Amino acid sequence: MPLARTSSVALVGVTGHVVDVEVDIANGLVGMILVGLPDTALREARDRIRAAITNSHEKWPQRKITVGLSPASLPKRGSWFDLAIAVGVLTAAGTIPRPASAGVMFFGELGLDGRLRPVRGVLPAVAAAAADNRFGTVMVAEQNAAEAALVPGMRVIAAVSLTAVADWLRGTPGLRGDPAVEFHPSQDPPDGRDEDAPDAARKPDLAEMLGQAMARRAAEVSAAGGHHLSLLGPPGAGKTMLAERIPTILPRLDREAALAVTSIHSVAGTLPPQIPMLKDPPFLAPHHTATKAAIVGGGSGIIRPGSASLAHRGVLFLDEAPEFARDVLDALRQPLESGEVVVARSGVTTRFPARFTLVLAANPCPCARVAGPAEGCTCSPATRRRYLGRISGPLLDRIDLKIELEPVGRKELLNDRNFAESSRIVALRVAEARDRTARRLRGTPWRLNGEIPGSELRRTWPPAPGSLAVMDRALERGQITARGVVKVIRVAWTLADLAGKPRPAKDECHAALGLWLGIQR
Repeated sequence: MPLARTSSVALVGVTGHVVDVEVDIANGLVGMILVGLPDTALREARDRIRAAITNSHEKWPQRKITVGLSPASLPKRGSWFDLAIAVGVLTAAGTIPRPASAGVMFFGELGLDGRLRPVRGVLPAVAAAAADNRFGTVMVAEQNAAEAALVPGMRVIAAVSLTAVADWLRGTPGLRGDPAVEFHPSQDPPDGRDEDAPDAARKPDLAEMLGQAMARRAAEVSAAGGHHLSLLGPPGAGKTMLAERIPTILPRLDREAALAVTSIHSVAGTLPPQIPMLKDPPFLAPHHTATKAAIVGGGSGIIRPGSASLAHRGVLFLDEAPEFARDVLDALRQPLESGEVVVARSGVTTRFPARFTLVLAANPCPCARVAGPAEGCTCSPATRRRYLGRISGPLLDRIDLKIELEPVGRKELLNDRNFAESSRIVALRVAEARDRTARRLRGTPWRLNGEIPGSELRRTWPPAPGSLAVMDRALERGQITARGVVKVIRVAWTLADLAGKPRPAKDECHAALGLWLGIQR
């Protein structure tokens, strides 16, 4: 019977869907027909696969070949179906035994010479295969083997060429070249961190941020509770310096978060070579000329994750925030609330995780000079309001912490030199605070104070009695919105966790309100 079935995976965002590849060889006009909503890259696979098969010294069937990709209603994009289609053609032609591909998932792109090339999105693809009880083995390119092995319970076969794949399926591995072999991962996959390197050479340190004690404290609160942070100040005050050091006080990702972050970067094609799993919180700092699609995700063909998703469980830093297009900034309003990006296109809707900490940095005026006649800033109050007004009020309302940095003088630099704590010390406090938060939130879908919905916050974790009076007065004066009250309570809980208190009291609520209003107390 000239009909064969193999399997691969179609990726929609970071979600994999198992695709059955059916190959039928029949009498008729010689050629290959692809059906099942293939895109342009997949339609071009016909010529790639034929060249790969003939250059691998396999016989190409000179008959009508029909390749069906099921489910037919699911869009198929990319070149990672090449291997599954090639194996299906060889199986339908009778050169590969039919039972050999049962329970095996194929994922890889073929070169014209038959070489198997690495592709994006291997981790979520293998995870989709593991969720289907029909599959226990996955065959990928040699360069993708370490990433595929991150999924527990899957047998990973690494191959360098179609010849190696065909020989392995025939039960004669290594007969005509390098064999396809089972990949056995190391105990702890490399993550790019050199534990033997000195700390200073490995990453920056918060202790280098001198003269800005309040800003360092805000960074600690932001890291402990996952709170968004706004930094306003003249050039040289340390806004960028502080933002770049926030990742150094964040805990390393647990396995669940690491797999989610790695899946996003795998789909985007930004996974560093030789690093199959990302274990450190990501830090993204896109340029202010970035488009909306670059920030939140999109694309006309394959939908790619944007910087908001690539910063999942890490930090998204927007330097010179007023210089970003207003619609780009406002596109972040939904992800800040929901923790995900939803990209809708004709026929497909894609969801990307986007639970990041947003850090905005802005100069006080367009000329970016320190106020005062000696420095020469001549911007009027109206000009400053228009400049900062490029950041919309609804977006600022979603920022938990607002800090205004002042220029640092020589006296402050000298006095703070012996008091600025290192990232290692602050990171320990952040980790302890997060542990307290995790114990309190055990059994809930939330991990940090910054994620708790307002309704649950008021009902389950209210502050101490009488501590909300200051927020009620601010609400009556119009200084704070109803959403702002929730933000302040979240920050108050983080301050309590950092102080080791069972619940926030009046002092924590006062301090949290000051941080939300941008008042340094």
